Amino acid sequence: MASLLLELLQCRLMVFFICVTCIGPPFQFGFHISVVSAPAEYIKDFINQTWIHRYGVPTPDETLTLLWSLTVSIFSIGGLLGSLASGFLIRRYGKSRCMLCNNLVTLGASMIIGFSKMAGSFEMILVGRFLFGITSAAGINVSMLYLGEIAPKKLRGLTNTAGPVFATSGKLFGLLFGLREALGRESLWPFLMSICGVTSALQLATFPFVPDTPPHLLLVKNDKEGCMKAMKKLWGDGNHQAEIEDLINEQNSRKNTKIQSFLEIMQDRSLRLQLCVLTVLIITLQFGGANAIYFYAYDVFQQAGFSQDRIPYIAIGIGGCEILGALLCDAYYWVPYCSVVLIFCHILSSGLGPGGVTLSLSLEILTQAARPSAFTFTSTLSWAGLYIIGLIFPFMVKSMGHFCFLLFLGIIVASSIFLFLILPETKGKSITEITDEFNRIQCGKICCHGTAEGTPPDHVTCTRF
Repeated sequence: MASLLLELLQCRLMVFFICVTCIGPPFQFGFHISVVSAPAEYIKDFINQTWIHRYGVPTPDETLTLLWSLTVSIFSIGGLLGSLASGFLIRRYGKSRCMLCNNLVTLGASMIIGFSKMAGSFEMILVGRFLFGITSAAGINVSMLYLGEIAPKKLRGLTNTAGPVFATSGKLFGLLFGLREALGRESLWPFLMSICGVTSALQLATFPFVPDTPPHLLLVKNDKEGCMKAMKKLWGDGNHQAEIEDLINEQNSRKNTKIQSFLEIMQDRSLRLQLCVLTVLIITLQFGGANAIYFYAYDVFQQAGFSQDRIPYIAIGIGGCEILGALLCDAYYWVPYCSVVLIFCHILSSGLGPGGVTLSLSLEILTQAARPSAFTFTSTLSWAGLYIIGLIFPFMVKSMGHFCFLLFLGIIVASSIFLFLILPETKGKSITEITDEFNRIQCGKICCHGTAEGTPPDHVTCTRF
Protein backbone atom coordinates (compact mmCIF):
# COMPACT_ATOMS: atom_id res chain seq x y z
CA MET A 1 0.00 0.00 0.00
CA ALA A 2 2.84 2.39 0.86
CA SER A 3 4.52 1.74 -2.48
CA LEU A 4 1.27 2.48 -4.31
CA LEU A 5 0.87 5.77 -2.45
CA LEU A 6 4.48 6.70 -3.25
CA GLU A 7 3.94 5.93 -6.93
CA LEU A 8 0.70 7.92 -6.87
CA LEU A 9 2.56 10.94 -5.49
CA GLN A 10 5.07 10.67 -8.32
CA CYS A 11 2.22 11.09 -10.81
CA ARG A 12 1.47 14.61 -9.53
CA LEU A 13 -0.25 15.84 -12.69
CA MET A 14 -2.57 12.83 -12.69
CA VAL A 15 -3.40 13.46 -9.01
CA PHE A 16 -4.22 17.07 -9.86
CA PHE A 17 -6.67 16.06 -12.59
CA ILE A 18 -8.23 13.46 -10.27
CA CYS A 19 -8.88 16.21 -7.69
CA VAL A 20 -10.26 18.52 -10.40
CA THR A 21 -12.62 15.75 -11.53
CA CYS A 22 -13.80 14.83 -8.02
CA ILE A 23 -14.34 18.40 -6.80
CA GLY A 24 -17.24 18.47 -9.25
CA PRO A 25 -20.17 16.00 -9.20
CA PRO A 26 -18.85 13.54 -6.56
CA PHE A 27 -18.21 16.33 -4.05
CA GLN A 28 -21.42 18.14 -5.02
CA PHE A 29 -23.49 14.98 -4.52
CA GLY A 30 -22.34 14.61 -0.92
CA PHE A 31 -22.69 18.34 -0.29
CA HIS A 32 -26.33 18.44 -1.43
CA ILE A 33 -27.18 15.43 0.75
CA SER A 34 -26.19 17.17 3.99
CA VAL A 35 -26.38 20.92 3.30
CA VAL A 36 -30.18 21.09 3.64
CA SER A 37 -30.00 20.23 7.33
CA ALA A 38 -28.48 23.47 8.69
CA PRO A 39 -30.83 26.03 7.04
CA ALA A 40 -33.93 23.86 7.55
CA GLU A 41 -35.69 26.29 9.91
CA TYR A 42 -34.78 29.32 7.77
CA ILE A 43 -36.15 27.69 4.61
CA LYS A 44 -39.34 26.59 6.38
CA ASP A 45 -39.80 30.14 7.65
CA PHE A 46 -39.20 31.48 4.13
CA ILE A 47 -41.85 29.12 2.74
CA ASN A 48 -44.27 30.19 5.46
CA GLN A 49 -43.64 33.92 4.93
CA THR A 50 -44.05 33.52 1.16
CA TRP A 51 -47.34 31.67 1.73
CA ILE A 52 -48.60 34.44 4.03
CA HIS A 53 -47.63 37.10 1.48
CA ARG A 54 -49.53 35.26 -1.26
CA TYR A 55 -52.61 33.99 0.56
CA GLY A 56 -52.77 36.04 3.77
CA VAL A 57 -52.71 33.00 6.10
CA PRO A 58 -49.88 30.86 7.54
CA THR A 59 -48.97 27.63 5.79
CA PRO A 60 -50.92 24.66 7.21
CA ASP A 61 -48.65 22.33 9.16
CA GLU A 62 -49.14 19.35 6.86
CA THR A 63 -48.61 21.51 3.77
CA LEU A 64 -45.42 22.97 5.23
CA THR A 65 -44.12 19.49 6.05
CA LEU A 66 -44.94 18.31 2.54
CA LEU A 67 -43.25 21.29 0.87
CA TRP A 68 -40.17 20.85 3.03
CA SER A 69 -39.93 17.13 2.32
CA LEU A 70 -40.30 17.87 -1.41
CA THR A 71 -37.51 20.43 -1.14
CA VAL A 72 -35.26 17.73 0.27
CA SER A 73 -36.34 14.75 -1.82
CA ILE A 74 -36.68 16.38 -5.24
CA PHE A 75 -32.88 16.21 -5.44
CA SER A 76 -33.29 12.42 -5.71
CA ILE A 77 -35.88 12.69 -8.51
CA GLY A 78 -33.39 14.71 -10.52
CA GLY A 79 -30.72 12.16 -9.66
CA LEU A 80 -32.90 9.32 -10.91
CA LEU A 81 -33.47 11.03 -14.25
CA GLY A 82 -29.81 12.02 -14.57
CA SER A 83 -28.66 8.49 -13.85
CA LEU A 84 -31.03 7.00 -16.44
CA ALA A 85 -30.01 9.53 -19.10
CA SER A 86 -26.25 9.51 -18.48
CA GLY A 87 -25.48 6.43 -20.58
CA PHE A 88 -27.29 7.81 -23.63
CA LEU A 89 -25.73 11.26 -23.20
CA ILE A 90 -22.20 9.84 -22.92
CA ARG A 91 -22.64 7.67 -26.02
CA ARG A 92 -24.22 10.53 -27.99
CA TYR A 93 -22.04 13.50 -27.03
CA GLY A 94 -18.95 12.07 -25.33
CA LYS A 95 -17.58 12.60 -21.83
CA SER A 96 -16.04 16.04 -22.49
CA ARG A 97 -19.21 17.67 -23.80
CA CYS A 98 -21.27 16.05 -21.05
CA MET A 99 -19.01 17.49 -18.36
CA LEU A 100 -19.05 20.92 -19.99
CA CYS A 101 -22.85 21.04 -20.17
CA ASN A 102 -23.08 19.52 -16.69
CA ASN A 103 -21.11 22.40 -15.18
CA LEU A 104 -23.11 25.00 -17.06
CA VAL A 105 -26.39 23.54 -15.78
CA THR A 106 -24.96 23.47 -12.24
CA LEU A 107 -24.09 27.16 -12.51
CA GLY A 108 -27.64 27.87 -13.68
CA ALA A 109 -29.11 25.88 -10.78
CA SER A 110 -26.91 27.81 -8.33
CA MET A 111 -28.18 31.13 -9.66
CA ILE A 112 -31.80 29.97 -9.45
CA ILE A 113 -31.48 29.03 -5.76
CA GLY A 114 -29.27 32.03 -5.00
CA PHE A 115 -31.95 34.48 -6.17
CA SER A 116 -34.94 32.54 -4.77
CA LYS A 117 -35.21 34.61 -1.58
CA MET A 118 -34.88 37.88 -3.48
CA ALA A 119 -37.60 36.76 -5.90
CA GLY A 120 -39.86 35.54 -3.07
CA SER A 121 -40.30 32.12 -4.70
CA PHE A 122 -39.74 28.86 -2.82
CA GLU A 123 -40.51 27.08 -6.12
CA MET A 124 -37.10 28.25 -7.34
CA ILE A 125 -35.49 26.18 -4.57
CA LEU A 126 -37.34 23.11 -5.85
CA VAL A 127 -36.20 23.77 -9.43
CA GLY A 128 -32.60 24.31 -8.34
CA ARG A 129 -32.49 21.17 -6.21
CA PHE A 130 -34.01 19.17 -9.07
CA LEU A 131 -31.32 20.40 -11.48
CA PHE A 132 -28.62 19.71 -8.91
CA GLY A 133 -29.85 16.12 -8.74
CA ILE A 134 -29.62 15.70 -12.51
CA THR A 135 -26.10 17.13 -12.72
CA SER A 136 -24.86 15.18 -9.69
CA ALA A 137 -26.04 11.81 -11.00
CA ALA A 138 -25.02 12.32 -14.62
CA GLY A 139 -21.73 13.91 -13.62
CA ILE A 140 -20.81 11.14 -11.18
CA ASN A 141 -21.15 8.53 -13.93
CA VAL A 142 -18.91 10.55 -16.25
CA SER A 143 -16.41 11.26 -13.47
CA MET A 144 -16.11 7.61 -12.45
CA LEU A 145 -15.50 6.60 -16.07
CA TYR A 146 -12.75 9.22 -16.31
CA LEU A 147 -11.17 8.10 -13.02
CA GLY A 148 -11.18 4.51 -14.23
CA GLU A 149 -9.28 5.46 -17.39
CA ILE A 150 -6.80 8.14 -16.27
CA ALA A 151 -4.73 5.88 -13.99
CA PRO A 152 -2.43 2.96 -14.86
CA LYS A 153 -3.76 -0.48 -14.11
CA LYS A 154 -1.84 -0.96 -10.85
CA LEU A 155 -3.19 2.34 -9.45
CA ARG A 156 -6.72 2.03 -10.77
CA GLY A 157 -8.19 0.50 -7.62
CA LEU A 158 -6.71 3.29 -5.52
CA THR A 159 -7.87 6.11 -7.79
CA ASN A 160 -11.37 4.64 -8.04
CA THR A 161 -11.79 5.31 -4.31
CA ALA A 162 -11.31 9.05 -4.91
CA GLY A 163 -14.95 9.48 -5.98
CA PRO A 164 -16.48 7.98 -2.80
CA VAL A 165 -13.97 9.83 -0.60
CA PHE A 166 -14.83 13.20 -2.18
CA ALA A 167 -18.56 12.41 -1.94
CA THR A 168 -18.18 11.69 1.76
CA SER A 169 -16.06 14.82 2.17
CA GLY A 170 -18.85 16.78 0.48
CA LYS A 171 -21.25 15.63 3.19
CA LEU A 172 -18.86 16.84 5.87
CA PHE A 173 -18.30 20.21 4.19
CA GLY A 174 -22.05 20.64 3.79
CA LEU A 175 -22.30 20.44 7.58
CA LEU A 176 -19.25 22.66 8.17
CA PHE A 177 -20.46 25.43 5.86
CA GLY A 178 -23.83 25.23 7.64
CA LEU A 179 -22.34 26.42 10.93
CA ARG A 180 -23.38 29.88 12.11
CA GLU A 181 -19.73 30.97 12.02
CA ALA A 182 -19.69 30.15 8.30
CA LEU A 183 -22.83 30.42 6.15
CA GLY A 184 -25.49 29.00 8.48
CA ARG A 185 -27.21 32.32 9.11
CA GLU A 186 -30.62 33.49 7.99
CA SER A 187 -29.23 36.13 5.65
CA LEU A 188 -26.78 33.73 3.96
CA TRP A 189 -28.74 30.50 3.46
CA PRO A 190 -29.37 31.14 -0.28
CA PHE A 191 -25.62 31.42 -0.82
CA LEU A 192 -25.04 28.30 1.29
CA MET A 193 -27.46 26.30 -0.87
CA SER A 194 -25.87 27.53 -4.10
CA ILE A 195 -22.16 27.52 -3.23
CA CYS A 196 -21.50 24.46 -5.41
CA GLY A 197 -21.53 26.85 -8.33
CA VAL A 198 -18.03 27.81 -7.20
CA THR A 199 -16.69 24.27 -7.69
CA SER A 200 -18.33 24.12 -11.13
CA ALA A 201 -16.66 27.42 -12.05
CA LEU A 202 -13.31 25.94 -10.98
CA GLN A 203 -13.93 22.91 -13.17
CA LEU A 204 -14.81 25.11 -16.13
CA ALA A 205 -11.63 27.15 -15.61
CA THR A 206 -9.46 24.02 -15.75
CA PHE A 207 -11.54 22.27 -18.40
CA PRO A 208 -9.34 23.27 -21.38
CA PHE A 209 -6.30 21.71 -19.68
CA VAL A 210 -7.86 18.33 -18.84
CA PRO A 211 -6.30 15.76 -21.20
CA ASP A 212 -7.97 12.87 -22.94
CA THR A 213 -7.33 9.57 -21.19
CA PRO A 214 -4.92 7.05 -22.76
CA PRO A 215 -7.67 4.42 -23.34
CA HIS A 216 -9.82 7.03 -25.12
CA LEU A 217 -6.93 8.12 -27.37
CA LEU A 218 -5.96 4.57 -28.29
CA LEU A 219 -9.28 2.73 -28.45
CA VAL A 220 -11.61 5.51 -29.66
CA LYS A 221 -9.38 7.88 -31.62
CA ASN A 222 -6.90 5.17 -32.67
CA ASP A 223 -4.05 7.56 -31.84
CA LYS A 224 -1.22 5.38 -30.52
CA GLU A 225 1.32 8.20 -30.53
CA GLY A 226 -1.05 10.52 -28.67
CA CYS A 227 -1.77 7.72 -26.20
CA MET A 228 1.93 7.30 -25.46
CA LYS A 229 2.36 11.06 -24.96
CA ALA A 230 -0.58 11.14 -22.58
CA MET A 231 0.83 8.22 -20.59
CA LYS A 232 4.18 9.98 -20.19
CA LYS A 233 2.49 13.25 -19.29
CA LEU A 234 0.21 11.69 -16.68
CA TRP A 235 2.31 8.78 -15.39
CA GLY A 236 5.87 10.04 -15.92
CA ASP A 237 8.66 8.77 -18.12
CA GLY A 238 9.05 5.05 -18.51
CA ASN A 239 8.17 2.12 -20.70
CA HIS A 240 4.38 1.96 -20.98
CA GLN A 241 4.24 -0.59 -23.79
CA ALA A 242 2.76 -3.20 -21.45
CA GLU A 243 -0.14 -0.84 -20.67
CA ILE A 244 -0.82 -0.32 -24.37
CA GLU A 245 -0.86 -4.08 -24.94
CA ASP A 246 -3.29 -4.49 -22.03
CA LEU A 247 -5.59 -1.88 -23.57
CA ILE A 248 -5.55 -3.68 -26.92
CA ASN A 249 -6.26 -7.03 -25.23
CA GLU A 250 -9.10 -5.43 -23.27
CA GLN A 251 -10.60 -4.10 -26.48
CA ASN A 252 -10.42 -7.57 -28.06
CA SER A 253 -12.06 -9.21 -25.07
CA ARG A 254 -14.92 -6.70 -25.18
CA LYS A 255 -15.52 -7.54 -28.83
CA ASN A 256 -16.05 -11.19 -27.88
CA THR A 257 -18.45 -10.40 -25.02
CA LYS A 258 -22.13 -9.78 -25.68
CA ILE A 259 -23.46 -7.17 -23.27
CA GLN A 260 -26.70 -8.33 -21.67
CA SER A 261 -29.71 -6.03 -21.73
CA PHE A 262 -31.76 -5.19 -18.66
CA LEU A 263 -34.46 -7.67 -19.67
CA GLU A 264 -31.86 -10.39 -20.22
CA ILE A 265 -30.30 -10.06 -16.77
CA MET A 266 -33.78 -10.13 -15.23
CA GLN A 267 -34.50 -13.41 -17.06
CA ASP A 268 -31.07 -14.92 -16.39
CA ARG A 269 -31.60 -17.46 -13.60
CA SER A 270 -27.88 -17.63 -12.86
CA LEU A 271 -27.93 -13.93 -11.86
CA ARG A 272 -31.04 -13.88 -9.69
CA LEU A 273 -29.28 -14.30 -6.37
CA GLN A 274 -26.64 -11.73 -7.26
CA LEU A 275 -29.33 -9.20 -8.12
CA CYS A 276 -31.20 -10.06 -4.91
CA VAL A 277 -28.03 -9.45 -2.89
CA LEU A 278 -27.45 -6.07 -4.55
CA THR A 279 -31.11 -5.13 -4.08
CA VAL A 280 -30.94 -5.95 -0.36
CA LEU A 281 -27.74 -3.92 -0.03
CA ILE A 282 -29.33 -0.91 -1.73
CA ILE A 283 -32.45 -1.18 0.44
CA THR A 284 -30.26 -1.39 3.55
CA LEU A 285 -28.20 1.58 2.41
CA GLN A 286 -31.19 3.81 1.71
CA PHE A 287 -33.65 2.55 4.35
CA GLY A 288 -31.16 1.84 7.11
CA GLY A 289 -31.47 5.42 8.36
CA ALA A 290 -28.05 6.88 7.49
CA ASN A 291 -29.20 9.15 4.65
CA ALA A 292 -32.31 10.12 6.62
CA ILE A 293 -29.99 11.40 9.36
CA TYR A 294 -28.04 13.44 6.83
CA PHE A 295 -31.17 14.89 5.26
CA TYR A 296 -32.88 15.71 8.55
CA ALA A 297 -30.10 15.99 11.12
CA TYR A 298 -31.87 18.96 12.73
CA ASP A 299 -35.10 17.01 13.30
CA VAL A 300 -33.27 13.89 14.48
CA PHE A 301 -31.13 15.64 17.08
CA GLN A 302 -34.02 17.85 18.18
CA GLN A 303 -36.00 14.68 18.89
CA ALA A 304 -32.95 13.41 20.79
CA GLY A 305 -33.31 16.36 23.16
CA PHE A 306 -30.59 18.79 22.05
CA SER A 307 -30.98 22.55 21.89
CA GLN A 308 -31.02 24.25 18.51
CA ASP A 309 -27.70 26.04 18.97
CA ARG A 310 -25.80 22.77 19.58
CA ILE A 311 -27.26 20.72 16.74
CA PRO A 312 -25.04 22.01 13.86
CA TYR A 313 -21.87 21.15 15.79
CA ILE A 314 -23.09 17.70 16.76
CA ALA A 315 -24.09 17.01 13.16
CA ILE A 316 -20.46 17.46 12.07
CA GLY A 317 -19.69 14.19 13.83
CA ILE A 318 -21.88 12.42 11.27
CA GLY A 319 -19.60 13.41 8.41
CA GLY A 320 -16.50 12.63 10.42
CA CYS A 321 -17.76 9.13 11.21
CA GLU A 322 -18.57 8.33 7.58
CA ILE A 323 -15.18 9.51 6.36
CA LEU A 324 -13.62 7.17 8.92
CA GLY A 325 -15.77 4.36 7.59
CA ALA A 326 -14.75 4.96 3.93
CA LEU A 327 -10.96 5.08 4.52
CA LEU A 328 -35.44 7.04 24.78
CA CYS A 329 -34.71 10.73 25.74
CA ASP A 330 -35.73 11.50 29.36
CA ALA A 331 -34.95 13.89 32.15
CA TYR A 332 -31.35 12.77 32.65
CA TYR A 333 -28.80 15.07 31.02
CA TRP A 334 -26.58 12.24 29.77
CA VAL A 335 -29.22 10.34 27.77
CA PRO A 336 -29.11 12.64 24.69
CA TYR A 337 -25.36 12.07 24.49
CA CYS A 338 -25.94 8.32 24.49
CA SER A 339 -28.30 8.86 21.55
CA VAL A 340 -25.60 10.78 19.70
CA VAL A 341 -23.02 8.03 20.30
CA LEU A 342 -25.46 5.46 18.91
CA ILE A 343 -26.15 7.64 15.87
CA PHE A 344 -22.41 8.03 15.25
CA CYS A 345 -21.99 4.24 15.49
CA HIS A 346 -24.89 3.84 13.08
CA ILE A 347 -23.24 6.12 10.49
CA LEU A 348 -19.86 4.46 10.99
CA SER A 349 -21.27 0.96 10.49
CA SER A 350 -23.15 2.14 7.42
CA GLY A 351 -19.91 3.42 5.90
CA LEU A 352 -18.08 0.21 6.77
CA GLY A 353 -20.98 -1.93 5.52
CA PRO A 354 -23.39 -1.24 2.64
CA GLY A 355 -22.06 2.25 2.00
CA GLY A 356 -18.54 0.98 1.47
CA VAL A 357 -18.98 -2.37 -0.26
CA THR A 358 -21.96 -2.01 -2.61
CA LEU A 359 -19.99 -0.71 -5.59
CA SER A 360 -17.00 -3.03 -5.17
CA LEU A 361 -19.27 -6.04 -4.57
CA SER A 362 -21.12 -5.24 -7.81
CA LEU A 363 -17.83 -5.61 -9.66
CA GLU A 364 -16.97 -8.86 -7.90
CA ILE A 365 -20.21 -10.86 -8.20
CA LEU A 366 -21.36 -9.83 -11.70
CA THR A 367 -19.96 -10.97 -15.03
CA GLN A 368 -18.60 -8.38 -17.44
CA ALA A 369 -21.58 -8.91 -19.74
CA ALA A 370 -24.08 -8.17 -16.96
CA ARG A 371 -22.42 -5.19 -15.28
CA PRO A 372 -23.68 -2.27 -17.42
CA SER A 373 -27.36 -3.20 -17.14
CA ALA A 374 -27.00 -4.25 -13.51
CA PHE A 375 -25.38 -0.90 -12.65
CA THR A 376 -28.31 0.90 -14.28
CA PHE A 377 -30.70 -1.23 -12.21
CA THR A 378 -28.91 -0.62 -8.88
CA SER A 379 -28.42 3.09 -9.59
CA THR A 380 -32.11 3.53 -10.39
CA LEU A 381 -33.10 1.62 -7.26
CA SER A 382 -30.70 3.67 -5.13
CA TRP A 383 -31.98 7.07 -6.31
CA ALA A 384 -35.60 5.91 -5.98
CA GLY A 385 -34.93 4.78 -2.42
CA LEU A 386 -33.22 8.08 -1.62
CA TYR A 387 -36.29 9.95 -2.87
CA ILE A 388 -38.74 7.84 -0.86
CA ILE A 389 -36.84 8.16 2.43
CA GLY A 390 -36.34 11.88 1.86
CA LEU A 391 -40.06 12.34 1.28
CA ILE A 392 -41.53 10.24 4.09
CA PHE A 393 -39.02 10.69 6.92
CA PRO A 394 -40.42 14.02 8.20
CA PHE A 395 -43.85 12.42 8.54
CA MET A 396 -42.28 9.45 10.35
CA VAL A 397 -40.56 11.77 12.84
CA LYS A 398 -43.77 13.75 13.35
CA SER A 399 -45.89 10.69 14.05
CA MET A 400 -43.42 8.34 15.76
CA GLY A 401 -40.71 10.58 17.22
CA HIS A 402 -37.43 8.82 17.95
CA PHE A 403 -39.18 5.44 17.73
CA CYS A 404 -39.07 5.76 13.91
CA PHE A 405 -35.60 4.22 14.06
CA LEU A 406 -37.18 0.94 15.13
CA LEU A 407 -38.34 0.56 11.51
CA PHE A 408 -34.76 1.04 10.34
CA LEU A 409 -33.66 -1.53 12.91
CA GLY A 410 -36.07 -4.10 11.47
CA ILE A 411 -34.75 -3.55 7.96
CA ILE A 412 -31.13 -3.83 9.10
CA VAL A 413 -31.76 -7.05 11.07
CA ALA A 414 -33.67 -8.67 8.19
CA SER A 415 -31.02 -7.75 5.61
CA SER A 416 -28.21 -8.93 7.89
CA ILE A 417 -29.80 -12.37 8.23
CA PHE A 418 -30.36 -12.59 4.47
CA LEU A 419 -26.80 -11.59 3.59
CA PHE A 420 -25.34 -13.94 6.22
CA LEU A 421 -27.22 -16.89 4.72
CA ILE A 422 -26.90 -16.03 1.02
CA LEU A 423 -23.76 -13.99 0.31
CA PRO A 424 -20.64 -16.17 -0.14
CA GLU A 425 -17.11 -15.02 0.57
CA THR A 426 -15.64 -13.32 -2.53
CA LYS A 427 -12.12 -12.54 -1.36
CA GLY A 428 -9.45 -14.17 -3.52
CA LYS A 429 -11.97 -15.84 -5.84
CA SER A 430 -12.48 -15.44 -9.58
CA ILE A 431 -15.81 -14.46 -11.09
CA THR A 432 -16.24 -18.09 -12.24
CA GLU A 433 -15.80 -19.44 -8.71
CA ILE A 434 -18.15 -16.82 -7.26
CA THR A 435 -20.81 -17.62 -9.88
CA ASP A 436 -20.50 -21.34 -9.02
CA GLU A 437 -21.03 -20.51 -5.34
CA PHE A 438 -24.20 -18.57 -6.09
CA ASN A 439 -25.53 -21.37 -8.30
CA ARG A 440 -24.94 -23.94 -5.54
CA ILE A 441 -26.79 -21.75 -3.04
CA GLN A 442 -29.64 -21.10 -5.46
CA CYS A 443 -30.21 -24.72 -6.48
CA GLY A 444 -29.60 -26.28 -3.08
CA LYS A 445 -26.90 -28.94 -3.03
CA ILE A 446 -26.30 -28.84 -6.76
CA CYS A 447 -23.13 -29.23 -8.76
CA CYS A 448 -23.21 -26.61 -11.52
CA HIS A 449 -21.05 -26.78 -14.60
CA GLY A 450 -20.47 -24.40 -17.47
CA THR A 451 -20.79 -21.21 -15.44
CA ALA A 452 -17.74 -19.48 -16.85
CA GLU A 453 -18.04 -15.80 -17.59
CA GLY A 454 -19.92 -15.10 -20.77
CA THR A 455 -21.59 -18.56 -20.84
CA PRO A 456 -25.33 -18.22 -21.45
CA PRO A 457 -27.55 -19.52 -18.65
CA ASP A 458 -29.12 -22.08 -20.99
CA HIS A 459 -25.75 -23.88 -21.08
CA VAL A 460 -25.60 -24.34 -17.31
CA THR A 461 -26.06 -27.98 -16.35
CA CYS A 462 -27.11 -28.80 -12.79
CA THR A 463 -26.85 -32.27 -11.31
CA ARG A 464 -28.28 -33.07 -7.87
CA PHE A 465 -26.11 -35.00 -5.45
